[in-house]
Amino acid sequence: MASSDKVVETVIVGNYVEMETEGKPKGMKSKIPNLFWHGGSVYDAWFSCASNQVAQVLLTLPYSFSQLGLLSGILFQLFYGLMGSWTAYLISILYVEYRTRKEREKVDFRNHVIQWFEVLDGLLGKHWRNVGLAFNCTFLLFGSVIQLIACASNIYYINDNLDKRTWTYIFGACCATTVFIPSFHNYRIWSFLGLIMTTYTAWYLTIASLLHGQVEGVKHSGPTKLVLYFTGATNILYTFGGHAVTVEIMHAMWKPQKFKAIYLIATLYVLTLTLPVAAAVYWAFGDMLLDHSNAFSLLPRTPFRDMAVILMLIHQFITFGFACTPLYFVWEKAIGMHECKSLCKRAAARLPVVVPIWFLAIIFPFFGPINSTVGSLLVSFTVYVIPALAHIFTFRSATARENAVEQPSKYFGRWVGTYTINVFVVVWVLIVGFGFGGWASMTNFIHQIDTFGLFTKCYQCPPPASAVSPPPHGLNATTAAPLHHPFNHTHSP
Repeated sequence: MASSDKVVETVIVGNYVEMETEGKPKGMKSKIPNLFWHGGSVYDAWFSCASNQVAQVLLTLPYSFSQLGLLSGILFQLFYGLMGSWTAYLISILYVEYRTRKEREKVDFRNHVIQWFEVLDGLLGKHWRNVGLAFNCTFLLFGSVIQLIACASNIYYINDNLDKRTWTYIFGACCATTVFIPSFHNYRIWSFLGLIMTTYTAWYLTIASLLHGQVEGVKHSGPTKLVLYFTGATNILYTFGGHAVTVEIMHAMWKPQKFKAIYLIATLYVLTLTLPVAAAVYWAFGDMLLDHSNAFSLLPRTPFRDMAVILMLIHQFITFGFACTPLYFVWEKAIGMHECKSLCKRAAARLPVVVPIWFLAIIFPFFGPINSTVGSLLVSFTVYVIPALAHIFTFRSATARENAVEQPSKYFGRWVGTYTINVFVVVWVLIVGFGFGGWASMTNFIHQIDTFGLFTKCYQCPPPASAVSPPPHGLNATTAAPLHHPFNHTHSP
């Protein structure tokens, strides 16, 4: 047993050190490009996790607080933040287990990006692979769709000369350029800038809401209905379910075994952004948020707000790349282009992946409600239920537990404690996230279709009259439009 452990350690450390050496610049000529382009450190992984986690959902969290109420909103953020960190930890354990087993068989991954469905295939077989592939790809597809919808929704608050559908066409073309970014190694500067942009936007929203003060007659009624409550809770489930790309981020690291706590540390930072934003905007505007899923729509236009919108747009482009890159990898593997050395050929091969994303963003432009729907039906399984069950079944035998590369920490209660937490995650997410959350979010989503219709030209845009006569308190014109009460479920949907 001891000699076997030494072999495992040698295999892991040996290969990872080689990869780390490859990632270091070899001369002054390559130092600057590598500084911005080729990342594989623990810090790169942290920036990628934190940047990918918060994105446009930052703008919908105040909307969720108006549905949940302040106390439930805070508790759900803390609870799902911890739960998301736990399942990201499980994914990292399973990745290391899979990679170690394969490297014992002398498999070399330096020209191949390992993905979650391959981990499931190697550890549990093709049925697990197929289920994991279906959920993961569908979630990432709609995750990319959400970024396009968010881009159109945000830019409209700077330039309303074009409707949101036209902006979706434009940003679809812009986001298609992510086909030229080879892998997560190459997101170093983007993830770093993305987090700075999100941090600025978060603190702008918080400070601007506090300076604006409470609107006249503000009400904080939430929670008022189960549909609203579970829709809001599921949006927060989606917020902390950004680790569908964990395996790809780990594989881009020079030493993936150091990933374990990265997602937790990233989550703690993200909470310093999301909690103040949601609380401050909800405090200022209360129930008005039920009709405004985008927090930008309630704040008066200023240079600071325009800057926040522009930075968020750039960040959404980055997040689109994060969500779409794993889909590019899957497509490349399906058509036999994954190991092609030509960047241009790979980019051309990737373009068909962008087309359905573009199309779906035009069909379902429901900023806010789509987050909850994706959270309940896809995120619940992709990043919560499947990883917890996969960990249980991978180590169900005494032999597998004894030979596991990573033994559970005593802080989690070893194997018994780990299994107990996993079972709790599965039961909770199936009942609350998928069950109640699925019912509530689908009810709300169908109501959007009934109210606005598919292919709606300008979702939640103000009518011309309100655009001419803004309300006296200086808010964006969308606040006054009686037409916009699709989210207020004081009536039965």
